[in-house]
Amino acid sequence: MATITSANSVLMLGIAGLFNTPIQIQGFSADDAFTLEDVDMAETMMGVDGKISAGWTPVIKPLEITLQADSPSNDFFDAWITAESVAREKYKANGTILLKGTGRLYALTTGYLKRGNLMPAAKKVLQPRKFLLEFQDVTPAPVA
Repeated sequence: MATITSANSVLMLGIAGLFNTPIQIQGFSADDAFTLEDVDMAETMMGVDGKISAGWTPVIKPLEITLQADSPSNDFFDAWITAESVAREKYKANGTILLKGTGRLYALTTGYLKRGNLMPAAKKVLQPRKFLLEFQDVTPAPVA
């Protein structure tokens, strides 16, 4: 029987020209693994007569990933950041998120690394690192 635990979720990312075979991201923060941020799904406006109008507009889908300071997946992001710095170009990512608890798979297409911590903050213990990716599309599908 499935539960709503996040512990059995699977995040896979591939980067064209760098990591062509998707890699499983591991070593998430204890309280914050990954979050697909809220997006505005409509552009709305109210006319002077009090009638609302709405339209669909495309939006960026931001995904924030939080890794423990000792996560082996930090090497993945460090290599991505370094490769972009050396090439002075952006690498395009694609991926999937499997949420076993809800039986849903999300396809992540055409994404870019927007922001990230270059190193963990050094406090009493080393702090988690955050990375923000922005995707063109996130498409849900049930898993059989």
